[in-house]
Amino acid sequence: MDIMHVMITPLALMGIMGLIFGIVLAVASIVFRVHQDERIGLIRAALPGANCGGCGYPGCDGYASGVVNEGAAVNKCSVGGSKVAEVIASIMGVDAGDTVPVRAFLKCKGTCEASPRQLIYDGIQDCRSAVTVPGGSPNACPFGCVGLGTCVKVCNFGALSMGDDGLPKVDVSKCVGCGACVSACPKGMLCLVPVTADVIVACNSHWKGPMVKSVCSAGCIGCTLCEKKCPKQAITIEHDLAVIDQSKCIKCGICAKVCPAKCIKTGEKFEVMKKSA
Repeated sequence: MDIMHVMITPLALMGIMGLIFGIVLAVASIVFRVHQDERIGLIRAALPGANCGGCGYPGCDGYASGVVNEGAAVNKCSVGGSKVAEVIASIMGVDAGDTVPVRAFLKCKGTCEASPRQLIYDGIQDCRSAVTVPGGSPNACPFGCVGLGTCVKVCNFGALSMGDDGLPKVDVSKCVGCGACVSACPKGMLCLVPVTADVIVACNSHWKGPMVKSVCSAGCIGCTLCEKKCPKQAITIEHDLAVIDQSKCIKCGICAKVCPAKCIKTGEKFEVMKKSA
Protein backbone atom coordinates (compact mmCIF):
# COMPACT_ATOMS: atom_id res chain seq x y z
CA MET A 1 0.00 0.00 0.00
CA ASP A 2 2.82 2.33 0.81
CA ILE A 3 4.26 1.76 -2.65
CA MET A 4 0.89 2.44 -4.29
CA HIS A 5 0.53 5.59 -2.22
CA VAL A 6 3.97 6.76 -3.24
CA MET A 7 3.12 6.24 -6.93
CA ILE A 8 -0.43 7.60 -6.95
CA THR A 9 0.24 10.81 -5.02
CA PRO A 10 2.76 12.28 -7.56
CA LEU A 11 0.55 11.25 -10.47
CA ALA A 12 -2.46 12.89 -8.87
CA LEU A 13 -0.51 16.06 -8.20
CA MET A 14 0.73 16.16 -11.81
CA GLY A 15 -2.82 15.67 -13.04
CA ILE A 16 -4.13 18.48 -10.86
CA MET A 17 -1.29 20.80 -11.96
CA GLY A 18 -1.92 19.94 -15.60
CA LEU A 19 -5.60 20.76 -15.17
CA ILE A 20 -4.78 24.07 -13.52
CA PHE A 21 -2.26 25.02 -16.21
CA GLY A 22 -4.75 24.04 -18.90
CA ILE A 23 -7.40 26.28 -17.40
CA VAL A 24 -4.90 29.15 -17.07
CA LEU A 25 -3.82 28.77 -20.71
CA ALA A 26 -7.42 28.61 -21.90
CA VAL A 27 -8.29 31.79 -20.02
CA ALA A 28 -5.12 33.51 -21.30
CA SER A 29 -5.91 32.58 -24.89
CA ILE A 30 -9.27 34.27 -24.53
CA VAL A 31 -8.05 37.33 -22.64
CA PHE A 32 -4.99 37.96 -24.80
CA ARG A 33 -6.47 36.87 -28.14
CA VAL A 34 -5.35 39.02 -31.07
CA HIS A 35 -8.40 39.75 -33.15
CA GLN A 36 -7.48 39.82 -36.86
CA ASP A 37 -9.48 42.13 -39.03
CA GLU A 38 -11.66 39.93 -41.24
CA ARG A 39 -10.81 42.18 -44.19
CA ILE A 40 -7.27 40.76 -44.22
CA GLY A 41 -8.65 37.31 -44.98
CA LEU A 42 -10.98 38.66 -47.66
CA ILE A 43 -8.15 40.55 -49.37
CA ARG A 44 -5.83 37.55 -49.14
CA ALA A 45 -8.47 35.42 -50.82
CA ALA A 46 -8.78 37.95 -53.64
CA LEU A 47 -5.04 38.03 -54.33
CA PRO A 48 -3.58 35.65 -56.96
CA GLY A 49 -1.16 33.98 -54.55
CA ALA A 50 1.95 34.57 -56.65
CA ASN A 51 3.92 35.78 -53.62
CA CYS A 52 6.24 37.60 -56.03
CA GLY A 53 6.95 40.60 -53.81
CA GLY A 54 6.20 43.05 -56.59
CA CYS A 55 3.94 45.00 -54.24
CA GLY A 56 6.85 45.67 -51.91
CA TYR A 57 5.58 43.31 -49.22
CA PRO A 58 6.78 39.80 -48.30
CA GLY A 59 4.16 37.88 -50.22
CA CYS A 60 0.38 38.13 -50.50
CA ASP A 61 -0.18 37.69 -46.76
CA GLY A 62 2.09 40.64 -46.05
CA TYR A 63 0.37 42.82 -48.62
CA ALA A 64 -3.12 41.97 -47.34
CA SER A 65 -2.03 42.95 -43.85
CA GLY A 66 -0.36 46.08 -45.21
CA VAL A 67 -3.53 47.27 -46.93
CA VAL A 68 -5.61 46.91 -43.76
CA ASN A 69 -3.11 47.84 -41.06
CA GLU A 70 -0.77 50.25 -42.86
CA GLY A 71 -2.98 51.87 -45.46
CA ALA A 72 -1.05 50.44 -48.43
CA ALA A 73 -2.48 51.31 -51.85
CA VAL A 74 -5.10 48.87 -53.07
CA ASN A 75 -3.65 48.73 -56.58
CA LYS A 76 -0.13 47.51 -55.86
CA CYS A 77 -0.68 43.92 -57.02
CA SER A 78 0.75 43.95 -60.52
CA VAL A 79 -0.12 40.30 -61.10
CA GLY A 80 -3.79 40.77 -60.30
CA GLY A 81 -4.02 44.08 -62.13
CA SER A 82 -7.07 46.34 -62.16
CA LYS A 83 -9.58 43.55 -61.46
CA VAL A 84 -7.95 42.59 -58.17
CA ALA A 85 -7.49 46.27 -57.30
CA GLU A 86 -11.22 46.83 -57.71
CA VAL A 87 -12.05 43.88 -55.45
CA ILE A 88 -9.66 45.10 -52.75
CA ALA A 89 -11.00 48.62 -53.08
CA SER A 90 -14.56 47.40 -52.56
CA ILE A 91 -13.48 45.49 -49.45
CA MET A 92 -11.77 48.58 -48.06
CA GLY A 93 -14.52 50.94 -49.20
CA VAL A 94 -12.19 53.17 -51.21
CA ASP A 95 -11.59 54.13 -54.83
CA ALA A 96 -9.28 51.76 -56.71
CA GLY A 97 -7.75 54.62 -58.70
CA ASP A 98 -6.03 54.27 -62.03
CA THR A 99 -3.87 51.19 -62.41
CA VAL A 100 -1.36 51.30 -65.24
CA PRO A 101 0.10 47.83 -65.91
CA VAL A 102 3.87 47.64 -66.08
CA ARG A 103 6.31 45.31 -67.77
CA ALA A 104 9.98 44.50 -67.48
CA PHE A 105 12.41 46.24 -69.82
CA LEU A 106 16.11 45.53 -70.41
CA LYS A 107 18.21 48.70 -70.47
CA CYS A 108 20.89 47.25 -72.69
CA LYS A 109 21.54 46.52 -76.37
CA GLY A 110 25.06 45.27 -75.75
CA THR A 111 24.79 42.04 -77.68
CA CYS A 112 27.79 39.79 -78.30
CA GLU A 113 28.25 41.65 -81.58
CA ALA A 114 27.78 45.19 -80.28
CA SER A 115 29.81 44.68 -77.11
CA PRO A 116 32.29 41.80 -77.54
CA ARG A 117 32.93 39.68 -74.47
CA GLN A 118 36.32 40.39 -72.93
CA LEU A 119 36.71 37.07 -71.10
CA ILE A 120 35.22 33.64 -70.57
CA TYR A 121 33.64 33.32 -67.15
CA ASP A 122 33.73 29.74 -65.89
CA GLY A 123 32.37 30.18 -62.36
CA ILE A 124 28.88 29.74 -60.93
CA GLN A 125 26.41 30.50 -63.71
CA ASP A 126 24.68 33.28 -61.84
CA CYS A 127 24.97 37.01 -62.56
CA ARG A 128 25.12 37.85 -58.87
CA SER A 129 28.05 35.51 -58.34
CA ALA A 130 29.88 36.69 -61.44
CA VAL A 131 29.91 40.37 -60.48
CA THR A 132 31.55 39.55 -57.13
CA VAL A 133 34.61 38.25 -58.94
CA PRO A 134 37.08 40.87 -60.21
CA GLY A 135 36.60 40.85 -63.95
CA GLY A 136 33.84 38.26 -63.55
CA SER A 137 31.47 40.01 -65.90
CA PRO A 138 32.19 38.82 -69.45
CA ASN A 139 30.84 42.06 -70.92
CA ALA A 140 33.44 44.74 -71.60
CA CYS A 141 30.96 47.45 -70.58
CA PRO A 142 30.79 47.74 -66.78
CA PHE A 143 27.19 48.96 -67.07
CA GLY A 144 26.09 46.17 -69.41
CA CYS A 145 24.14 42.96 -68.98
CA VAL A 146 26.17 40.08 -67.53
CA GLY A 147 24.15 37.65 -69.62
CA LEU A 148 24.12 34.58 -67.38
CA GLY A 149 20.32 34.49 -67.18
CA THR A 150 19.64 34.96 -63.48
CA CYS A 151 16.60 37.04 -64.38
CA VAL A 152 15.28 34.16 -66.48
CA LYS A 153 15.64 31.73 -63.58
CA VAL A 154 13.73 33.88 -61.08
CA CYS A 155 10.80 34.63 -63.39
CA ASN A 156 7.83 32.52 -62.29
CA PHE A 157 5.75 33.35 -65.35
CA GLY A 158 8.03 32.24 -68.19
CA ALA A 159 8.23 35.79 -69.48
CA LEU A 160 12.03 35.83 -69.84
CA SER A 161 14.35 33.79 -72.01
CA MET A 162 17.95 34.10 -73.16
CA GLY A 163 18.42 35.10 -76.78
CA ASP A 164 21.11 33.91 -79.16
CA ASP A 165 22.68 37.38 -78.93
CA GLY A 166 23.54 36.89 -75.25
CA LEU A 167 20.78 39.11 -73.84
CA PRO A 168 17.54 38.19 -72.06
CA LYS A 169 14.31 38.71 -73.97
CA VAL A 170 11.03 39.83 -72.38
CA ASP A 171 7.79 38.31 -73.60
CA VAL A 172 5.40 41.20 -72.98
CA SER A 173 2.38 38.93 -73.34
CA LYS A 174 3.52 36.89 -70.31
CA CYS A 175 5.16 39.58 -68.16
CA VAL A 176 3.00 40.62 -65.19
CA GLY A 177 5.39 43.28 -63.92
CA CYS A 178 6.07 41.54 -60.61
CA GLY A 179 9.62 42.92 -60.48
CA ALA A 180 11.35 39.67 -59.48
CA CYS A 181 13.83 40.05 -62.33
CA VAL A 182 14.48 43.67 -61.40
CA SER A 183 15.37 42.68 -57.84
CA ALA A 184 17.58 39.78 -58.98
CA CYS A 185 19.71 41.75 -61.47
CA PRO A 186 22.93 42.83 -59.72
CA LYS A 187 23.56 45.61 -62.23
CA GLY A 188 20.09 47.12 -62.33
CA MET A 189 19.76 46.30 -66.01
CA LEU A 190 16.05 45.61 -65.79
CA CYS A 191 13.38 48.10 -64.84
CA LEU A 192 9.60 48.25 -64.83
CA VAL A 193 7.98 50.57 -67.34
CA PRO A 194 4.31 51.24 -68.17
CA VAL A 195 3.02 48.95 -70.90
CA THR A 196 2.11 52.15 -72.73
CA ALA A 197 5.78 53.19 -72.85
CA ASP A 198 6.83 52.48 -76.41
CA VAL A 199 9.93 54.63 -76.88
CA ILE A 200 12.63 53.82 -74.34
CA VAL A 201 16.38 54.27 -74.02
CA ALA A 202 17.99 50.82 -74.04
CA CYS A 203 21.22 51.74 -72.29
CA ASN A 204 22.44 52.06 -68.73
CA SER A 205 25.89 53.57 -69.26
CA HIS A 206 26.98 56.81 -67.64
CA TRP A 207 30.33 57.07 -69.38
CA LYS A 208 31.32 59.78 -71.79
CA GLY A 209 30.83 59.12 -75.50
CA PRO A 210 34.38 58.03 -76.43
CA MET A 211 34.55 55.59 -73.51
CA VAL A 212 31.16 54.14 -74.39
CA LYS A 213 32.22 53.58 -77.99
CA SER A 214 35.35 51.78 -76.85
CA VAL A 215 33.27 49.00 -75.29
CA CYS A 216 29.89 49.07 -77.08
CA SER A 217 28.69 50.24 -80.48
CA ALA A 218 25.07 50.42 -79.31
CA GLY A 219 25.54 52.51 -76.16
CA CYS A 220 24.21 56.02 -75.54
CA ILE A 221 26.96 58.59 -76.03
CA GLY A 222 25.05 61.51 -74.55
CA CYS A 223 25.26 63.51 -77.77
CA THR A 224 22.04 65.47 -76.91
CA LEU A 225 20.62 65.09 -80.45
CA CYS A 226 17.48 63.39 -79.13
CA GLU A 227 17.07 66.08 -76.50
CA LYS A 228 17.36 68.87 -79.04
CA LYS A 229 15.04 67.29 -81.61
CA CYS A 230 12.24 66.23 -79.27
CA PRO A 231 9.21 68.47 -80.01
CA LYS A 232 7.81 68.01 -76.50
CA GLN A 233 10.99 68.40 -74.44
CA ALA A 234 10.42 64.88 -73.14
CA ILE A 235 14.11 63.97 -73.17
CA THR A 236 16.90 65.16 -70.91
CA ILE A 237 20.53 64.08 -70.63
CA GLU A 238 21.31 62.98 -67.09
CA HIS A 239 24.84 61.85 -66.26
CA ASP A 240 25.61 61.39 -69.97
CA LEU A 241 22.54 59.21 -70.52
CA ALA A 242 19.32 60.11 -72.32
CA VAL A 243 16.21 59.85 -70.13
CA ILE A 244 12.67 59.94 -71.54
CA ASP A 245 9.78 61.41 -69.57
CA GLN A 246 6.97 59.05 -70.55
CA SER A 247 4.31 61.52 -69.42
CA LYS A 248 5.47 63.95 -72.14
CA CYS A 249 6.41 61.47 -74.88
CA ILE A 250 3.98 61.42 -77.83
CA LYS A 251 5.72 58.49 -79.54
CA CYS A 252 6.64 60.51 -82.61
CA GLY A 253 9.86 58.53 -82.95
CA ILE A 254 12.04 61.49 -83.92
CA CYS A 255 14.50 60.68 -81.15
CA ALA A 256 14.96 57.13 -82.42
CA LYS A 257 15.56 58.37 -85.95
CA VAL A 258 18.27 60.89 -85.00
CA CYS A 259 20.04 58.69 -82.44
CA PRO A 260 23.47 57.83 -83.95
CA ALA A 261 23.88 54.80 -81.66
CA LYS A 262 20.35 53.52 -82.33
CA CYS A 263 19.96 52.84 -78.62
CA ILE A 264 16.46 54.29 -78.37
CA LYS A 265 14.17 51.33 -78.68
CA THR A 266 10.71 51.49 -80.22
CA GLY A 267 8.09 48.79 -79.83
CA GLU A 268 5.18 47.24 -81.68
CA LYS A 269 2.79 50.12 -81.09
CA PHE A 270 5.26 52.54 -82.65
CA GLU A 271 5.68 50.30 -85.68
CA VAL A 272 1.88 50.26 -86.15
CA MET A 273 1.83 54.05 -85.97
CA LYS A 274 4.51 54.32 -88.63
CA LYS A 275 2.64 52.00 -90.98
CA SER A 276 -0.63 53.89 -90.57
CA ALA A 277 0.99 57.31 -91.01
